[in-house]
Amino acid sequence: MELVPTQDDVVALLRRTGGLRDGHFEYPGGQHITEYLQVALTMSDYQAAKILSVGLSRKVRANTEIRAMIPELSVVAPATGGLPVAYGVCEALRARQVYWAEREDDCEPLHFRQYLEIRPGEKVLLVDDILRTGQKLAEVKELVEKRGGEVVGLAVVVYQPNPARVDFGALPLYYLAQLDGKYYANAAVCELCKRGLPFDKVRL
Repeated sequence: MELVPTQDDVVALLRRTGGLRDGHFEYPGGQHITEYLQVALTMSDYQAAKILSVGLSRKVRANTEIRAMIPELSVVAPATGGLPVAYGVCEALRARQVYWAEREDDCEPLHFRQYLEIRPGEKVLLVDDILRTGQKLAEVKELVEKRGGEVVGLAVVVYQPNPARVDFGALPLYYLAQLDGKYYANAAVCELCKRGLPFDKVRL
């Protein structure tokens, strides 16, 4: 496998490690989809995690402006799904450090762990396992910028765009594979439901 795996390589790796499954699934918000993606299952395999982390870091490093920042570049991820990817990419890039944003429950905003603070002017690469709507990454971006940091790019293992995806403007986005599962707004309009196919409720 090349240092930057192809789309087919990544999909095959996800399937082999159980991170990508075909079927009929319902997300917590009520949307139905034909593919279930859980990159964390793949990242639990050391060799798979290394392949994906190195490949994603190579994509980022190809940007000459970001490459020049690497000695002082920080990687920031939403916990918990993005953390394995963030640490892998940070190690492969030889970036400065990793921060993460978390919340105690779904009712509160994301925040940094006590004593983890972005420095004013700090260059930041946002990293996650998957970009669907991008809402969590947008929240992390706002958190970084409120503390004076500068987000210079986004990097995810898989881009699986949801119709409600956040627009990040000109900010560069790096990913190893794009998956376009068929989304249905709810069970009432789901073609699989109309065919009587049972679904699994899954968590994101």
